[in-house]
Amino acid sequence: MAGLSLLCGDCGAHLKSVEEAQQHAELTSHSNFSESTEAVLTLVCSTCGKPCRSQTEVDLHKKRTGHEDFIDKTLEEAKPIDLESKPKPETDVKMEEVGEEGSTSQEMVIPEVNKDMLSELEAMGFSTARATRALHFSGNSTIEGAINWVAEHEDDPDIDEMPMVPKSESKPSLTPEEMKLKAQELRERARKKKEEEEKRMEREREKERIRIGKELLEAKRIEEENARKRILELRRLEKEEEKRAREKIRQKLEEDKAERRRKLGLPPEDPTTAKPSAPVEEKKPMMLPVKPATKAERMRDCLRSLKQHHKDEDARVKRAFQTLLTYVGNVAKNPNEEKFRKIRLNNPSFQERVGSLHGGIEFLEICGFEKIENGEFLFLSKEKVDLAVLSTAGSELNSAISNPFFGVL
Repeated sequence: MAGLSLLCGDCGAHLKSVEEAQQHAELTSHSNFSESTEAVLTLVCSTCGKPCRSQTEVDLHKKRTGHEDFIDKTLEEAKPIDLESKPKPETDVKMEEVGEEGSTSQEMVIPEVNKDMLSELEAMGFSTARATRALHFSGNSTIEGAINWVAEHEDDPDIDEMPMVPKSESKPSLTPEEMKLKAQELRERARKKKEEEEKRMEREREKERIRIGKELLEAKRIEEENARKRILELRRLEKEEEKRAREKIRQKLEEDKAERRRKLGLPPEDPTTAKPSAPVEEKKPMMLPVKPATKAERMRDCLRSLKQHHKDEDARVKRAFQTLLTYVGNVAKNPNEEKFRKIRLNNPSFQERVGSLHGGIEFLEICGFEKIENGEFLFLSKEKVDLAVLSTAGSELNSAISNPFFGVL
């Protein structure tokens, strides 16, 4: 009985024809073939008609398409092997088709693939042509890669045709060492590309930080400018309000004066004769606070000069103002206590907080302090304690501490 397939004695693969055995021998260098009465498995999908030659192909087809029903046509398609059939001449396999214009043909050969992996695929039931095509187009790297390629291309019309490539493009498969070197080279290239991308992103982030910083500074400058304008406007409104209040008080005084003259039976005051008497009113006791008012201006100028001489030392200036406020407050609360009215000028704490700053000692002198004992002490005698002056000093100091624009305008 003639055999239904050829069995490779080296790897155990069943081949359907002499041509497949010849291709298998060329790719694997196997030469031990014998006839077998076992037919090559042929399972046909009843849904799409796809033929599968192994259970592995059936499983891949099921996974890809979801088709479950297959018809076994192994015996129907099994044909006796004709060992006397002559193989095609080698030149027919290795020559490329001649072009339309009769150009010189180029020698075509079967691509070289990993023989061990080819044997494994054939043992799984894949034909030699399909296994060779899968290994060639999947990079000749792994069995899994070849099987995945078959699953993705099993509907290709030429999947069971032996792939042919120009002889110049046929390269031997890479050795494991070469594959490791190639993989290392690719990883190094990817690492460098990633580093360059990270550097570029960092430059972009730095540019964005600079831009945002400039925008914040500009917004802060605009806010400060608007705050300064608001303060100036408030001061203007306060002055106008104060002016209106003084005018109301003056009118009230005029009305009271006219009312008193009426009650005394005196004729109303002639407006033409009332004006010359205005300077006489300036000599009334109401003008006594002129001294504190004048000192208030001197105090304000002194504090403003102190801040302008130390404009880059805001913390130090504020501490000096607070220290002066403490001195003035202690005297105002305890005018009979000499310890609050006498300050040693060479005291390190006093020098650090007030004495070493321009205008610090001058402010205390405006408040009534005097240098005694050859300039060793500042002393405010009990008889010269003026609570009005001390109150004015406290007000000026509080204004200088609480107003952020004091001394700026």
